[in-house]
Amino acid sequence: MEKEFLTAIQKNFPISERPFAELAKELGSSEEEVLALYKRLKDEKVIRQTSAIFDTKSLGYRSSLVAFRVEDIDKAATIINEHPGVSHNYERDNPYNLWFTIAVPPDTKLGLERTVELLAEKSGAESFIILPTKKMFKISVQLDVKGDRAKKEKVKRAKKEPMELEPIHYDMIKGLQNDIEAVAEPFKSLVESLGIDYERLAHEAERMKRAGLMRRFAAILYHRKAGFTANAMVVWKVPEEQAEAMGETVAAYSAVSHCYLRPVYPEWPYPLFSMVHGKSKEEVENIVEEMAAEIGVKEYNYLYSTREFKKVRIRYFSPEFEEWEKRVIGH
Repeated sequence: MEKEFLTAIQKNFPISERPFAELAKELGSSEEEVLALYKRLKDEKVIRQTSAIFDTKSLGYRSSLVAFRVEDIDKAATIINEHPGVSHNYERDNPYNLWFTIAVPPDTKLGLERTVELLAEKSGAESFIILPTKKMFKISVQLDVKGDRAKKEKVKRAKKEPMELEPIHYDMIKGLQNDIEAVAEPFKSLVESLGIDYERLAHEAERMKRAGLMRRFAAILYHRKAGFTANAMVVWKVPEEQAEAMGETVAAYSAVSHCYLRPVYPEWPYPLFSMVHGKSKEEVENIVEEMAAEIGVKEYNYLYSTREFKKVRIRYFSPEFEEWEKRVIGH
């Protein structure tokens, strides 16, 4: 049941009055058993967090992957981690040794590029590259804990429905970012603070999904505790005219959680990025070799993460962004 449960909550955690009771019914168990299982997997650090996964761009934020080349990596990581828009920050085995994702809000005074420049100055970066998404083929971290997923799957892309955000939606976004506790009614305090019922909460959350503002409400796992001890950022040197077709092919592999096209630089000729997960380094490299053969690309590079400095979900519409900018600007 543990593997069934982890598979289910990575896809969708119900936004309802008694979500654990719903999951129990689906799994042929009891609410008490499922609650106990969830608590144990949280305590054992198998489940990292269960909350809403929002689409940064759809909420009006600008974001990018950034790579720094730094001498004192610990000092640089500490400085970078202080920015509230930094969600992931890793050391990788490459001359560009510090890789992080950063987002800035719609009302930023500094903007994305100037924010990165200031972080580079403060952290003593020798050089850096800014790698925003040009085209996204896939973003879906759902680890195959059961081991029964097909090797390749069609990537589904639903048509977005327009939606105008109202004050209640901003409050919902703030509330749905909180991690779910192991209690029978985890959304109780949120519906009470919003002054709505569970039906309205679920309805508005579903609207946000259809509008592309929320990707899903789900759990993310600690990869290593879930058995996935190897993951690599694989970058591909692909011809520009074939890049989109190759990106679609790579994204179809179940072991790939992220797949994007990004800009190239004279010192960085790799436009296609993919995150590949496996239960061993050998498994990751076998999958990559299979992909390379399928798309006919011989020039690619593995960027294994050697240390994780930060991995959190961004707190959207938080005052922390303005506070950080005020501290840096000095007023």
